[in-house]
Amino acid sequence: MHANRLPGRPTFTDQDPTAATPSVLAALARGAGFFGFWLLLARPGTDTPSTPDLAADLVVGLLAAAAAAWVSLRLLPPARKRLHVGALARFAVHFVWQSMVAGVDVARRAFDPRLPLNPGYLAYPVRLAPGTGRAAFGAVTSLMPGTLPVGTGADDALVYHCLDLDQPVAAGLARDEALLARVRGGGGGCR
Repeated sequence: MHANRLPGRPTFTDQDPTAATPSVLAALARGAGFFGFWLLLARPGTDTPSTPDLAADLVVGLLAAAAAAWVSLRLLPPARKRLHVGALARFAVHFVWQSMVAGVDVARRAFDPRLPLNPGYLAYPVRLAPGTGRAAFGAVTSLMPGTLPVGTGADDALVYHCLDLDQPVAAGLARDEALLARVRGGGGGCR
């Protein structure tokens, strides 16, 4: 407990007044990332090694990074959930393995006309709430061979074009969604 230093009687709070808020940490992290990206693109001081020019370039870069961080925080506020590194590693291994297996299957079907294809559309009822989680799910599943998200259908379900509807596509999507939800912090914003 820390006492507030206001005149009159002291009040107490559970928050540490010296602790940075998550939005300040997010602003600093995003600003540093944008500044690093700016450094990679602009390469200040490489053409003219003069110190005043370099200082002016760095000031411009810092201002651009601060503006980009501000806009970034307005458009995409920091999430309260944290990524789980262990779940992310499991998801990455699963994703690479599934990509290889599905890629071999698609190649086999493309080069062997005797293998059956049953192309069509599948409406998958996504449990992830609209926003970054659902967008990440759509992006990840668009990289898997044999399935491609093509839009939304009734009840806000994601519609996939599938190479073979006889395969357990919905079960695979459900497994991928559950893994991604764990990466994003347990429920992952599921409804």
